[in-house]
Amino acid sequence: MGELSLADAAPGILLGVVTSLVAIPASTPDGSIDTLSQWALIRRRFARHRLAVASLYLLAVLYALALGAEFFAPQPRQWRDLTMAYCPPQLPQYSWSHGLHVPAMRVGVDPMTFQRSYIEAEGSAVQLGFFVKGEPYVFWGLFSCDRHFFGIKNANETRLDGRRVTFYFLGADKYGHDIFSRLIHGARISLSVGLVSIAVTCFLGTVIGGISGYFGGATDTFIQRVIEVINAFPQIPLWLAFGAVLPAEWSPLSTYFAITLVLSLLGWTGLARVVRGKILALREEDYAMAARLLGASHTRILFRHLLPGFTSHIIVVLTMGVPAMILGETSLSFLQLGLRPPIVSWGVMLQDCLSLQTVATYPWLLMPVVMIVLTVLCFNFLGDGLRDAADPYSTR
Repeated sequence: MGELSLADAAPGILLGVVTSLVAIPASTPDGSIDTLSQWALIRRRFARHRLAVASLYLLAVLYALALGAEFFAPQPRQWRDLTMAYCPPQLPQYSWSHGLHVPAMRVGVDPMTFQRSYIEAEGSAVQLGFFVKGEPYVFWGLFSCDRHFFGIKNANETRLDGRRVTFYFLGADKYGHDIFSRLIHGARISLSVGLVSIAVTCFLGTVIGGISGYFGGATDTFIQRVIEVINAFPQIPLWLAFGAVLPAEWSPLSTYFAITLVLSLLGWTGLARVVRGKILALREEDYAMAARLLGASHTRILFRHLLPGFTSHIIVVLTMGVPAMILGETSLSFLQLGLRPPIVSWGVMLQDCLSLQTVATYPWLLMPVVMIVLTVLCFNFLGDGLRDAADPYSTR
């Protein structure tokens, strides 16, 4: 027998490398060796991206606050106190005598300029606590309650100069609305617009992109030309045009769904092109040809065999698309062409920032910008982590 050459051993070495990549052994509780599935590999790769994991947890907190906005917000959505307009933020303090508290605020008015000023009332403290009684509300239209996660202890009994004291964690706007409470209530609208829009975008993008890539030919050419025409329009002017045609007499709920539909109709093209490219690469694979020869319908081949093959890539694209939907709603509402009061969203809250002088005097009115930037960064980091995890065999 002759010596084994490198050329003869190469196929075996290559097979071993491929096997080690495709089947990663893992120990099971009973001590046996098992093989991790594709989704298990994706979860393991995603867990290594600490920034993406932290973003996922932070987004979970934001959506939990949005779902329980009535409970977590110290004040109801439309609550206001005109005597405390533009009250500055009151940061909680702690002392042994008063516990968790904020100093009570007295309002002063300049007799010449009529400008309000707020000073701390000496020796007067407003005690804060958790699970306190406050303004009554109806939780999701199901039941009435007056318990709030955080607020003033004995709010109805605490008074200063004969007036009931209030607490503004992040300050107040020109109507005396609690900005912190409205941020929480606004999160329900702003965050849900992104999810609902992306759900419609997912449906349109996967169906239209899948049909374009699977059938090809004249169908593919027509769909791609339509996509190019839609992408040729600048998005912001197009958003403004759609927002301007919305009737002013529509109810807030109708306006909400109209804005959602507008954002979806303009956001599906990117996903459609991703799906088309993947379908073009997979439609000639052996399993797709076998399904076609066995008599499977085009719908079954497309949605049962081809699309599940790159579900992780679709999830990544959708995750990266949510911030664009949120920014779109914010832009339309800020320009007063989208959602309007009494709806509370981050974009509607930013309508108070149209005047630079107002923003310079009361900078806490920009708190919705902080929430928008934080949410967009979280979605971007999450999408980045999912993009890396979608290909668990890469060496990145």
